[in-house]
Amino acid sequence: MMSREIAPPRPSATAGSRFGLALSALLVVLLVADGMVDLVATELVRPQMEATGFPPSLAIPIGCIILVCAVLYAIPSTAVLGAILVTAFAGGAICTHLRMQEVGSPPEWISVFLGVLAWGGLYLRDDRVRALLPLR
Repeated sequence: MMSREIAPPRPSATAGSRFGLALSALLVVLLVADGMVDLVATELVRPQMEATGFPPSLAIPIGCIILVCAVLYAIPSTAVLGAILVTAFAGGAICTHLRMQEVGSPPEWISVFLGVLAWGGLYLRDDRVRALLPLR
């Protein structure tokens, strides 16, 4: 009689990877909420768009861009591209507020927070990113 070897159980997710997934989920929820507001409540974002020098007609395209970033970030195989795009989008927002001489304004801190969520969540949940950027 032949004995069958039983495969060892797969290790459960580490606390770090679970925390990374939570950070990533929070980022996706925030991006989807922001994108949906831009798409369905354009009058709500009109004052902010005008204050930053953008025509309010760009609210819908910007909302679509934000949603695409969220989807790309949420898919594991395109998460790095999504993180790059989220970072670029947040950097553009920071530059817009610097141009308006709003150094240290809440929108700038929110943009920094989104970038930290994107890369922090990805770093904790993806071994490949940790291999590229080993912290010592």
